[in-house]
Amino acid sequence: MKGLEFVFLAIGSVLGAFLRYKITESPLLFNTLPVNVLIVNVIGAFILGAFVIMSQQWHLDGKYSLFAAVGFCGSLTTMSALAFDSSNLLENNHYGMLAVNIVANIGLSIAGLIGGKSLMSAIINN
Repeated sequence: MKGLEFVFLAIGSVLGAFLRYKITESPLLFNTLPVNVLIVNVIGAFILGAFVIMSQQWHLDGKYSLFAAVGFCGSLTTMSALAFDSSNLLENNHYGMLAVNIVANIGLSIAGLIGGKSLMSAIINN
């Protein structure tokens, strides 16, 4: 990894981690379901989907992928927090909310990615 690539990765990572921290610092609960992690995962997937289309259409240099996809989206989204929240739901015998948490995070993140790609494709193709 070259020096400039590392800088792009680092800046994207810091920005993504900061945004995740700001969104998740005050817990939001829907019943017993923690939604902060769901929010960052869906937003990150949406941004990644939009970026993939921009990158393909505009033939962006790889350093922008390091910034946006790996750095920013990688630091914004969080599988470990999803696992932690799911573990807490399991330990507290909230089996229904555990299932909702897993399905919502994975399903809505995939929908967010598809939505980001679709929206950016529509914008670029107009």
